[in-house]
Amino acid sequence: MGKQTRTEWNKTYRLSLVENQTHRKIRDWKIKKAGIILGGATALVVVFLIMFALLALTPLKTIIPGYPDAKSRRDAVENALKIDSLENAITRWEFYAGNLSRVLTGQEEIDRQSVAKGEVAEKLSKEAADRLAVRDSILREKVHEEEQFGVSGDKERDLPITGLHFFTPVKGVISNKFDMVLHPALDITAPAGTIVSSVLDGTVIFAGWDDQSGYTMQIQHKGNIVSTYKHNQKLLRKIGEKVNAGTPVALLGNTGSLTTGDHLHFELWYNGEAIDPTIYINF
Repeated sequence: MGKQTRTEWNKTYRLSLVENQTHRKIRDWKIKKAGIILGGATALVVVFLIMFALLALTPLKTIIPGYPDAKSRRDAVENALKIDSLENAITRWEFYAGNLSRVLTGQEEIDRQSVAKGEVAEKLSKEAADRLAVRDSILREKVHEEEQFGVSGDKERDLPITGLHFFTPVKGVISNKFDMVLHPALDITAPAGTIVSSVLDGTVIFAGWDDQSGYTMQIQHKGNIVSTYKHNQKLLRKIGEKVNAGTPVALLGNTGSLTTGDHLHFELWYNGEAIDPTIYINF
């Protein structure tokens, strides 16, 4: 039985290429049964590898049902950034509301740096619930009186800088940090054309071209605060225009001689002195 099996495997087959009319033999191939099976298996493996490479390394993989294309992945990243921005905005609004309540009731505002260190949670945890309720009632009555007599209309209360809610000018990666001596600003890297927003309500005091800084905009805010946006691709506001916090004022770019790529050079000035924006703004 074993001899017959070996004989079957060692049988030689001839594959001939013959011209149809003259029956002239052009070429012969001698193939064993084992060679046929081995060749077929090799061909299947090669075909499988080629198909795998096409699906894994080329855009053809997007035809697979359920596989996310480039647009879906980009939308997912953008949605994640929006959710992160909303969470940061909610946190800042809660901080702003808490500080507003403390200022209106004659208490000292909470420093933003102390929030990062976790000191505020310890302070608030010691206040009883009934005391918070009483403070809330007093605040409501005071706000009602101010609205009744027009106190909160034209004469808006100037809050200290620690109690202000700053919007993020642009969402990106900080490529150059703040240094009071060498670099009193932040460089934020983002794709060209990204919308640059005003950090607070204010008035545009400069909007124009500078050879070194490119398209530059400066906005004057209440409380003697000035924000500066440099190297923009395009300016969306003119001098004298009123802007609201979070509204677009420019498109991020790479203009001017003092730049090496698409980014926003952002400065924040308070009482005539440059301050680190990361203390008050979440990037």
